[in-house]
Amino acid sequence: MSMLKEFKEFVVKGNVFDMAVGIIIGAAFGKVVSSVVADVIMPPIGLAVGGVDFSKLVYTLKQASGDAAAVVISYGKFIQTVVDFTIVAFVIFMLIKAINTMKRKQEAAVQPPPGPSKEEVLLSEIRDILKAKK
Repeated sequence: MSMLKEFKEFVVKGNVFDMAVGIIIGAAFGKVVSSVVADVIMPPIGLAVGGVDFSKLVYTLKQASGDAAAVVISYGKFIQTVVDFTIVAFVIFMLIKAINTMKRKQEAAVQPPPGPSKEEVLLSEIRDILKAKK
């Protein structure tokens, strides 16, 4: 099969489209979660720890002088990003868990009950042979 045909098959199967939709939704979801964290969750946390705005927490390495800007380590933004990531990861975990639960229920409903085990089949054959000898 030529590479062009393989690529066409790959695209037609929907893998590329599914991936593109997932990336677009993920980006939009990330913005929503970032807004929830920054605008809803972090202000009460900042208030609880003494009115601190985490996004403005910095460690100044060198003060601003003249036209040169200050050199700072913005550890507050890092804290904000870690909280964002934690919330996004937890929500995705819960979604995957719910989807897997639904799949297991669906698979259990569709699958026929398992047949007899190998031991049961062997014992049935032995029983039938013993019956035939009598």
